[in-house]
Amino acid sequence: MGFIVAAVFLVLALVVALGAIKIVPQGQEVTIERFGRYTRTLKPGISFLTPFVEGIGRRINMMEQVLDVPRQDVITKDNVSVQVDAIVFIQVMDASAAAYRVTNLDFAITQLTMTNLRTVVGNMELDEVLSQRDQINTRLLEVIDQATSPWGVKVARIEIKDLQPPPDITNAMARQMKAERERRAVITEADGEKQAAITVAEGQKQSAILQAEGRREAAFRDAEARERSAGAEAKATELVSNAIAKGDVNAINYFIAQKYVEAFGKLAESPQQRTVIVPAEMGSLVGSIAGIAELVRTAQAEQPPIPPRGGSARPASRGGTAVPPAGS
Repeated sequence: MGFIVAAVFLVLALVVALGAIKIVPQGQEVTIERFGRYTRTLKPGISFLTPFVEGIGRRINMMEQVLDVPRQDVITKDNVSVQVDAIVFIQVMDASAAAYRVTNLDFAITQLTMTNLRTVVGNMELDEVLSQRDQINTRLLEVIDQATSPWGVKVARIEIKDLQPPPDITNAMARQMKAERERRAVITEADGEKQAAITVAEGQKQSAILQAEGRREAAFRDAEARERSAGAEAKATELVSNAIAKGDVNAINYFIAQKYVEAFGKLAESPQQRTVIVPAEMGSLVGSIAGIAELVRTAQAEQPPIPPRGGSARPASRGGTAVPPAGS
């Protein structure tokens, strides 16, 4: 009989001992209550409780959690109904505050997010709502994080997951976008044509400038050629005039032969002339040419000889005998 009583007491002691040992897994915290009053919070690991006095209150998940905010209809500032939903990332920082300061923490944060989402989006026009999601997220984060701070919760971030305007608004926006792109295409095409016209005009301008410069250079060179030709003609006329003044008949023959040859050449080059009649008195032409040759030899004989470099000239005879210079 005594053995049975001892075994019962041993089993009860073992149960009590096992009940006093509490193991908290990583990522969670456990609140401890003594006669229903919060006393302390158990961290991850093994802990010991006072039997029959302390008990476990709440188990709190300390890891970051994601809450899905249901889709809802929101009226914008310009009276457009938009369907909006979001997601909220939260993390419990104080287990006792999250356990005892709010009932159903997830539901409370979800409702708070929905309310503030309607407030923020309702103060913006549709174009701002569609183009400024980051601003909406920032404003929601500031408001909700401040509201959940007494609950021991840190709101990490809030993201607008989807925005759906009504179908008619969507169609109107699509037409507007198409019209805007067509307008940009027309402007771009017009700018291209403008640049092309400017480029062509610049090319024509440069071409005209280069052609004018070419004509000016050609005119300058023609004038220079005429000037040189006139100078040579004047020099020849002067020489012939001097020869005529000295009584040289060959100069007169030169002018007559020159005019005769020019007239005969023009007669041969005439497009209407099919038959060229050669004058019978060709001897006069030959005589004139002979007179020109004689005039040239006379002009060369009158020019003084040019002494060679390096001393007096010693012309050699055809037989190889050197002829002494005059005065030696």
